[in-house]
Amino acid sequence: MTETLQQHGETLGVARVSAALGMPRASAYRWSKPPARARERDGAMVVRTPSPRALSPAAQEQVLAYLRDPRFVDRAPAQVHATLLDEGTYVCSVRTLYRWLASAHEVRARRRQRTHPPYAVPRLVATQPNQVWTWDVTDLKGPVKGERYKLYVVLDLFSRYVVAWMLARHESATLAQRLIRTACARQGIVRDQLTTHSDRGSIQVAKDLHDLYQTLGIVRSLSRPRVSNDNPYSESLFKTTKYAPTYPDRFDGYTHANAWCGPVFQHYNHEHKHEGIAWLTPATVHDGQAPTILAQRQRTMDLAYQQHPERFVNGPPRVPQLPTEVWINKAEDQTAYIGATR
Repeated sequence: MTETLQQHGETLGVARVSAALGMPRASAYRWSKPPARARERDGAMVVRTPSPRALSPAAQEQVLAYLRDPRFVDRAPAQVHATLLDEGTYVCSVRTLYRWLASAHEVRARRRQRTHPPYAVPRLVATQPNQVWTWDVTDLKGPVKGERYKLYVVLDLFSRYVVAWMLARHESATLAQRLIRTACARQGIVRDQLTTHSDRGSIQVAKDLHDLYQTLGIVRSLSRPRVSNDNPYSESLFKTTKYAPTYPDRFDGYTHANAWCGPVFQHYNHEHKHEGIAWLTPATVHDGQAPTILAQRQRTMDLAYQQHPERFVNGPPRVPQLPTEVWINKAEDQTAYIGATR
């Protein structure tokens, strides 16, 4: 923005332009002449003269020395300022303390901080059932506060089919071992066929479970710490089951909770039609019956179109198709890799 504006031979000042735009005049001047250490004037660079009140280089180093002192390293500048005043020392204002910290890129915790190691983003893809399973453990509330039952659920990524579940009174790597081994036997899993994905809980990373994976030839994939979106399908399953009409706020006991789980997962596998798999049931997709059912649906829609084509303004209808691949954290280049531990 310039200080004046020529229009129809008339010079408009900054005040009139600012009023017309509904902005403060000071903002206009600030934007037209931003503060800088050096400005160009008449083709030459003019360096701004330091303020006579500015600290000397020696004093600046002394300020940083105070802030870096071991007894002040974990204190805010205002506390450092107050402590030095109590000791009869004044170095500069609190604002100046912050300014010199910023110039040294130390406006942060100045003591050594614990850092977390980098974790690879798990990227998994399934193009058919029994390629990738995701599993997790959730709590079911018991009759009294503090009593909870642990629900283990193993889900097939491609078909959303619950291949195994178990209710226990506590979390245990031994129980998880038993569940995975049983699920593999029921599904006929062979070596180097399956990848399992889970959170990084204590039982998921236990050595006993790792040894089982080694024995069965299973690749283990783990979510990143504190990233729930790395295991979205298991989380979605738990929400679906806990929003079921029959889900109580609390169960009367372990027997009640166990009796509730059976019918719920039977309904989920064989009756619940899932939007993500073309409104088919998980059992239909897992058993390979999806093409037959989708073909039947298409024939029904084709017949409806032949009888009443005027109802279909967008032309012949097409039923939703089953996805050809299901991803966890799909890569932009569509190249899958597994952050796994053998």
